Amino acid sequence: MLSGIHPILSGELLAALDRLGHGDELVVADANFPAHRIGETVIEAAGLAAPAVVGAIRTVLPLDSYEGASVLLMAAEGGERLPVQHELVEAADASPDRVDELERFAFYERAASARLLVRTGELRPYGNLIVRKGVVNRYDPTGAAR
Repeated sequence: MLSGIHPILSGELLAALDRLGHGDELVVADANFPAHRIGETVIEAAGLAAPAVVGAIRTVLPLDSYEGASVLLMAAEGGERLPVQHELVEAADASPDRVDELERFAFYERAASARLLVRTGELRPYGNLIVRKGVVNRYDPTGAAR
């Protein structure tokens, strides 16, 4: 455990996030997502809700602000966003114009090219999103551990 680092962010997850470059995509997926079939690098976050994992990741990972959406949701059947999807968008802290949706199979296809997949313990359907990493422009020290 490190001071100033969200406790959800394990050493393994921090190392994987550190390896991402500008424009790389990561998937935060629910427990039913076929993570090990689709993803080459999969980190398990069993027992954790997807929005909580997204919120923790966003403490160290900026969103891409260039062309296209920064956050992609798997579109729910019926066309309306589900509560878990609203929670994911809120946790991602993305402006509404930077969020888009992909049809389920298009989402799987896009997820297959992501550099990192984090499978959570989220049991609510459609608790999946893709985040595109932005540029880290500065270092903001938080002070020494106390």
